[in-house]
Amino acid sequence: MDIRMPIGRDDFEDVRSGHYYFVDKTGFLATFLKNHAKVTLFTRPRRFGKTLTLSMMRYFLDIEKGEAHRKLFDGLVIADDADAMKMQGQSPVLFLTLKGWKGLSWHVLQIRARQQIGDLFSEHDFLLKDNLRERDRQKFQAILEDKGDFAALTDSLAFLSRLMEAHYGRKPVLLLDEYDAPIQSAWENGYYREAIDFFREFYSAVLKTNTSLEFAVLTGVLRITKENIFSALNNLEVDSVLRLHYPEAFGFTAAEVTKMTRDFGCEDKLPEIQKWYDGYRFSGQEIYNPWSVVNYFHQGCKPLTYWVNTSGNSILGEMLHRSRSQVLDKFETILQGGSIMTRVREDIIYKEIYKNESALYTMLVTTGYLTTKRVIDDELGQQAELILPNRELRSLFRIEVLERYRSDDMDIEVEDLMRAFASGDLETVRDGLSQYLEVLTSSFDAQKGKEAFYHGFVLGLTATLTGDYRIRSNRESGFGRYDIAAFPRKAGERGMVIECKQAESENALETKAQEALEQIKARDYDAEFRAQGVENVLHYGISFCGKHVHVEMV
Repeated sequence: MDIRMPIGRDDFEDVRSGHYYFVDKTGFLATFLKNHAKVTLFTRPRRFGKTLTLSMMRYFLDIEKGEAHRKLFDGLVIADDADAMKMQGQSPVLFLTLKGWKGLSWHVLQIRARQQIGDLFSEHDFLLKDNLRERDRQKFQAILEDKGDFAALTDSLAFLSRLMEAHYGRKPVLLLDEYDAPIQSAWENGYYREAIDFFREFYSAVLKTNTSLEFAVLTGVLRITKENIFSALNNLEVDSVLRLHYPEAFGFTAAEVTKMTRDFGCEDKLPEIQKWYDGYRFSGQEIYNPWSVVNYFHQGCKPLTYWVNTSGNSILGEMLHRSRSQVLDKFETILQGGSIMTRVREDIIYKEIYKNESALYTMLVTTGYLTTKRVIDDELGQQAELILPNRELRSLFRIEVLERYRSDDMDIEVEDLMRAFASGDLETVRDGLSQYLEVLTSSFDAQKGKEAFYHGFVLGLTATLTGDYRIRSNRESGFGRYDIAAFPRKAGERGMVIECKQAESENALETKAQEALEQIKARDYDAEFRAQGVENVLHYGISFCGKHVHVEMV
C-alpha cells in the first residue's frame, strides 16, 4: 500500500486531510468525554503522541468550524458513538502549547511566552467587537501589543476564558500542551525559582479560581506536585504511567501495531518491532513507542534507534553526570537484562533529584527510559520492579553512559580504550585512562579522591563492552568480592577482572596497583570464570591518586 507516515506532524486536521496514516485514538476520546474530571493531567514520555491527541480533541470539540471539522472523523471509531457525536462542535476551545516556552535565561523565556500568549489573543481578537468594558478592552489590547508587566499575564488565560464565555454563552474548554516544558527549561538553565513563582499563579488563576471553564486537559512529561504548582487544586485527576485511567490514550497498543503490520503487508516484521519498540507497561497495558514505530515503517522497516535522536536526552545525561557508584552498579544490572526494585514517588521532582535515589528512578520511568515490570502498593506508597523496555532503550543507555565520558580533548574514544582493555594493550590502557581522568575528574569534585568514585568511573567506561561481555560489579567470587568483572559472551574469549585502589600519594601508585593484582590472585577472583568455562582471564590492578593513575596487568 502507498501509505504516508505522519513524521513530525501533530496537527489532526493536517494528518487527516493529508491522508497520512492515522492510528485511531478516537475510542479513547469518546470514553474520556463521558467520564472526564474538571482538570485532567496526562503525563507520558516525549514523542508519545500527546500533542496530536490534544489536537484531535480540539478539532472534535471546537465550536468554530464545527460542521466542517465533523468530516475529519468520518470512518473513525467515534463516528459510530451517537452520544459522543452529540458533543462534536459544541464547545469554545482554548488551545495553547508551551512547547516553545524555553530559553537560556528567564528574560528569554518571558519573551517567548509573551509572543505566544499574544498570538493566542490575536486568534481571538474578534472578541474586541463585543460590548466589552473599557478596562477589559484595554487589557486585551495591552496583551496584543505586548505591553505591560510580565507578571500581569498570570491571569491571561482566565481572562480570555471569561470573555469567551460571554461571547458564546458557553464555558470554554482549555487544552494545554507540554505544560511542564518551561519548568524543565528553568531547572536546566538556572532560573527555576522565578519560573515556579510565575507558573504557580498562572495555572492557579485558570484552573482553580476560574468559574468560566468547562474543563481542562493538560499534557506533559512530569507531574510537578512537590513545588505546589497546582496548590490546593482539588479537582485535578492525574493520569500517569504509574497510575492510569486511560492506558490506551498515548502510545500504540499491541492490537494497533499488529493492524499496522497488516496494513503495510509485513506481518513477518512484528517480532522485530516487538524486540525493538515494545516493552512499556502502563498499568499492565502493553505499549509500543509510537514515534519509533512510525519511523520504522517510514524508513522501510529498518530497526534503528529513532527515539534517542529526538530532544530531551539531557535529562538522563545530567543524572549520569552526578550519579553515585551504587547507581551505576544498578544501571549495569539493567543493561545486562536484569531488574531493580526501588520505591517510586511522583511527588519528588527536580530539586530533589540528586538527593533522593527514588526520585531519580521515578524520573527515568516517567520520561520513558525505564518501565515497570510490576508495581506494588504499600502503606508508604509504591514500589516498582524496573527494567529496560526494549532493544532501542538498551542502546540509549549505552549511548548516554558513554556520553558521560566523551570530550573533544580526548585522543582516544571510549570504545577504543575498552578494546585495548579486552586485548591486553597495556600502554593504550594507561594512556587512555590518564587522559580521561585528567579531563573529567574536575566534573566530580564532590566525590574526588574517593575509591567509590574511581570504581564508578571505570564501571561507566565498561558500558561499551556489554555487547560482547556480561559486566558484573561488586560480586562474590572465590574468597572475596571483585570490583569489576567482564565475562565473555562467546566461548573461547578472554575475561577480565579489574580491581581499583586509592593511593595516598603519587609515589604509592605502583605499589597499590600491584596490591590490587595480588588481591585478585590471593582471593581467587577467577573462580566464577572457571565455573563458567572461561580459562583465560586478564587481571588489571588500577590505582588512583587525584588525577593520576597507574595500571598493572597480568
